[in-house]
Amino acid sequence: MTKEKKSFMEKLIGSKRINTEDGDLSAPIRPMNISTEDEMDDISIPSSHLESNSDNFASNWGASETQDESGDGQLTIDVFQTEEDIVIKSTIAGVNPEDLDVSINNDMITIKGERKFEENVSEENFYYQECYWGSFSRSVVLPVDVIAEKIEASLKNGILTIKLPKADTNRTKKIKVRGF
Repeated sequence: MTKEKKSFMEKLIGSKRINTEDGDLSAPIRPMNISTEDEMDDISIPSSHLESNSDNFASNWGASETQDESGDGQLTIDVFQTEEDIVIKSTIAGVNPEDLDVSINNDMITIKGERKFEENVSEENFYYQECYWGSFSRSVVLPVDVIAEKIEASLKNGILTIKLPKADTNRTKKIKVRGF
């Protein structure tokens, strides 16, 4: 059994592409969370919009040129600064701290991990499969120099927070010259 590489969209949104029996991917995509048929009648999307965009979407759905070469899913992050720190936040629900690897090399920080699927469910028993399961990674070039020895990472309620103290590059340091 060969493992199929996930497409960019599968990694991005976590859902799995399901081909129709005849392999046709150009059929209109209908929302699955509408509760009544009357609500479906209220939705009005111009057919020209559906036709022009469904071909483009279907042709790009399995595009492999945008995939991460390692096969990892890409982690979504927020990066911002405070007076003292660069802060990186990411939603990593369902991941144990021991399954995370945060490393820094020069001006780049890398976050790697794995979200493990613990159920034994065959593919035909799924109604929806939107969550991303498997390994993920993300590397970010830092906008300023940081003090690597003082970086702190914490995981609380499914949110990974990494605080990277900024290096004080504006401070002038006096160096005493010794004579021999």
